[in-house]
Amino acid sequence: METSAVPGLVRLSGRVREPAWLSMAALRSMPQRETTVRFECRKSGARRHYFTGPLLLDVLSAAGPMFDAAERKDRLRFVVSVLGEDGHRAVLSWGEIDPEFGNAAVLLAVAMDCRDLDGQGPHLVVPGDRCGARHISRVAAVRVGDDAGLWS
Repeated sequence: METSAVPGLVRLSGRVREPAWLSMAALRSMPQRETTVRFECRKSGARRHYFTGPLLLDVLSAAGPMFDAAERKDRLRFVVSVLGEDGHRAVLSWGEIDPEFGNAAVLLAVAMDCRDLDGQGPHLVVPGDRCGARHISRVAAVRVGDDAGLWS
């Protein structure tokens, strides 16, 4: 997967109609959500942070995921893989973020604790996770995929 060498640029690719390089300004131009998360970090213990940014669902929907949006079951075949600049990866199912299913308010945060993340790039924020392992700092790439090939 191709990633960015410029902090703050995120490569959006995969099964989307409009792949793109997203800047922090582009992410800020989208409707913003706010959330406070608490999670356990294996290395630094309990953490609490306040984040602002667009919903991951809004970012991906703007790119035009390649499924039949009217067909619920078609959406459930899709996954979202997120890659940090340090190689840290996490995968979410489309069903987790879809309002008709899990409706998790997952963010691509542009600010943390009221400080802009322009020098770092966005963070993936998964509210509700007890462990911080799916929190990804310095997101470099987001890829949408489906289960094609898994059942052949």
